Amino acid sequence: MRISEFQQHIKDRYFATDNARGAAGTFVWFAEEFGELARAIGKHQRGDPVSENLREEFADVMAWLATLANITGVDLEEAIRAKYMEAGGPKGTK
Repeated sequence: MRISEFQQHIKDRYFATDNARGAAGTFVWFAEEFGELARAIGKHQRGDPVSENLREEFADVMAWLATLANITGVDLEEAIRAKYMEAGGPKGTK
């Protein structure tokens, strides 16, 4: 699957609701999911990995990131390609 296919899938399923909520409200949801991912990674680091939960939280973060990109009109695949794949990628740290 390409990033653009995933982004379109998220848009097809959720855009009306997400767009009505707006970028600021959606970012709050994204931050919550990011926190859940942080907790899952913490458990993993402490030797209590729950692989299924960790995978789910990564997927949720990607979905909410795609949602924010959809609301703000950003093509994630193109943005990633332009910054990280073309012209040798970014200089320094990301």
